[in-house]
Amino acid sequence: MTLTFDDLVRRARSLVSGGQRAVLGIAGPPAAGKTTLAEQLVAALAPAPPPGLTAGAWVAHVPMDGFHLADAELERLGRRERKGAPDTFDALGYAALLRRLRDDQDDVIYAPGFERTLEQPIAGAIPIGRAARLIVSEGNYLLLPGPWSAARSLLAEVWYADLDQPERLRRLIDRHVRFGKDETAAAAWATGTDEHNAELIAATREQADLVVPASVIHRVGAPPPRGA
Repeated sequence: MTLTFDDLVRRARSLVSGGQRAVLGIAGPPAAGKTTLAEQLVAALAPAPPPGLTAGAWVAHVPMDGFHLADAELERLGRRERKGAPDTFDALGYAALLRRLRDDQDDVIYAPGFERTLEQPIAGAIPIGRAARLIVSEGNYLLLPGPWSAARSLLAEVWYADLDQPERLRRLIDRHVRFGKDETAAAAWATGTDEHNAELIAATREQADLVVPASVIHRVGAPPPRGA
């Protein structure tokens, strides 16, 4: 049976039962289409809530990227040249946010965002209201062991975005150029630092609850091209 985007929508919707809040994680290597998939899922789910929930407000998107450590801290730690590696994020801070979301005690919870033009986290950028019952959160390292395991235990399911390697690298280089690197630097970073991280992430693929195939990733579309 071939998995379709509509199947993903139905599966995500089924995670919310009895009014309980659930967090769906989407993992995968850099530029595998995690953010686009999350955004498309939220857009498809928002107007069709389960009975008793509020259209639009019942589903929210909270990326993991807001938990990048700031450049000043990466400089202090000597990790600036490895930005994007697992130890350049606040993994336990991300888990604390997930725990707060799951505990469902607050009228509004603010999550950090990430400004790609600045390449910096932005505190308090994403409000999650009490009406949100399904949270879709995507990030590279949701299936990694060590400090990331605290986050994994708080996720109802984790899906793995499995985009084919040539297309993923093309998108990744394009992204780096779009946000300021020249072509040579973009290719070097994508095939160096990013590729090392991608290998770590690929080793966690079999731990996912569901692997989203490249056919679905292509179906939901690609990020905007350079200059868009």
